[in-house]
Amino acid sequence: MLVRKLRTRSLSISEARLVLRGFEREGVRLDSAQIDDVLDEFGRRGYLDDGVLAEQLITAGVERKGQGRVALSRALAQRGISRDVIDSALSELPDDDEARALEFARTKATSLARLEHDTALRRLMGQLARRGYNGSVAMSAAKTALAEVTRGRPSSGVRFVESD
Repeated sequence: MLVRKLRTRSLSISEARLVLRGFEREGVRLDSAQIDDVLDEFGRRGYLDDGVLAEQLITAGVERKGQGRVALSRALAQRGISRDVIDSALSELPDDDEARALEFARTKATSLARLEHDTALRRLMGQLARRGYNGSVAMSAAKTALAEVTRGRPSSGVRFVESD
């Protein structure tokens, strides 16, 4: 049963434990010791490794989804990966949340440029926050990206000009 699950996607040790707890054959379930033995054997053979899984999930989160540290940490915790493994895997990640947030913000800013500045800023910050970027990083990236998009365009609204 566990091998079938592992063929479709990688599992954390915690997820594998849940799979084994649900295993039943002829009305008999595995006890805790048997589950631990199976998990140890799968780990020894390299089928279960939370450290490797964390690295894979971080790579996918950064490259495909543009996620920040908060979102990555939350995703790993939801998969049942321990805090020390999460911290270790995130420590390997370059400290470039600002650059990744700005890159993501630039891709979204063009479609938001037609909106009022405050509305565009609020929406872009929301998108960045949902991807796990903290408030100051999201604000900075959103302001920079929107400024780049609107640079050179006439601003909307009323302008007051001093006259002599």
